Amino acid sequence: MLKGKFIVLGVTGSIAAYKACELTRLLKKRGASVQVVMTESACKFVAPLTFQILSENPVIKDMFKEPSHWEVEHVSLADKADFFVIAPCTANILAKLASGIADDMLTTTFLATKAKKVIVPAMNVNMYENPVTQRNIEILKNYGCHIMEPEEGFLACGKIGKGRFPDPEEIVEYIEKIAQMQEDLKGTKILITAGPTREYIDPIRFISNRSSGKMGYKLAEAALERGAEVALISGPVSLEPPPDLQIFHRVETAVEMKKKVDELFPWADVVIKAAAVSDYRPKYRSEHKIKKSEEEVFIELVKNPDILKELGEKKGDKILVGFAAETDIPESNAREKLLKKNLDMIVLNDVTKQGAGFEVDTNIVKILYRDGRIEEFPLLSKKEVAHLILDRIKALLKC
Repeated sequence: MLKGKFIVLGVTGSIAAYKACELTRLLKKRGASVQVVMTESACKFVAPLTFQILSENPVIKDMFKEPSHWEVEHVSLADKADFFVIAPCTANILAKLASGIADDMLTTTFLATKAKKVIVPAMNVNMYENPVTQRNIEILKNYGCHIMEPEEGFLACGKIGKGRFPDPEEIVEYIEKIAQMQEDLKGTKILITAGPTREYIDPIRFISNRSSGKMGYKLAEAALERGAEVALISGPVSLEPPPDLQIFHRVETAVEMKKKVDELFPWADVVIKAAAVSDYRPKYRSEHKIKKSEEEVFIELVKNPDILKELGEKKGDKILVGFAAETDIPESNAREKLLKKNLDMIVLNDVTKQGAGFEVDTNIVKILYRDGRIEEFPLLSKKEVAHLILDRIKALLKC
């Protein structure tokens, strides 16, 4: 999976820096081209010459060294890279990356690249478990970085706990898995809906819900990473669509969303309805702003079209995935929705749980299937949940 790939390997000032020598050798053995970038602190632990011999490339460590030929080095490196791996990564570098600080060759190149990013933290157990470090890891995960967790064991500081640099062979396998994932949905057309809808009472006021669109946008991002063709239909949110998106439409109302979904449905192999579509809309929409008065105002509501149910009635051999945000008897309600709307699977989240549901970057989900199976997952980033969902869709496509 790594043959012909250009890998930038960042080595930082951890005692585990010497293990990156073996990682360099293994990456070369797999057929990758490796360019090592070292921080000043890393050079205190391992001589750059060692990495130069193993990688068969000059080691880059100086931001301001006069170049042998004209190119902006951190930009050219960033553009060439297929993978940007930082192993080992110290707590200091984690903090810089999470904050967008670019004050040396490693952090500057990291900020400039669009390559797949893999970070392997290694440090003292107390530093690793510190809430600040954990927050920085979550920030980087939400930015799309792949974080390989350190191992538990005897640490160089004499303590026992989590923070140990993983075996280099396992790191290579982790990178290979990400490389393989880039192609596993190639040729699959996925239609995703995201965000809320707005149902207008008058030109200023509307009925809506708390959906931020984050889950749907992360699904689109993850599907693109895995080679799928993606169409995203979004309600009004403050998010920017992922780059390289094939089809993108913004809508406001449920009726507008239905129209776009119906247009694209024949194109899609998979439909993921992550949008929180309003069930009702005002029967009458005032042309002008309704003025405040002493009298009570009554708003008559009518049902919006049930987009998901209509898709289930005509889905044929397409894969249809729904979401259920529930507050009471969640599994029962989700199971009923799954069967009533003829879905292949439904993603359930109990929005009363902390860290799940709306306006956050994490989620706690269960996936329910037509055959009665239920998979339950812990608190994860929405990007991780997106990949879990796509893994299950891939399995359904093979059936």
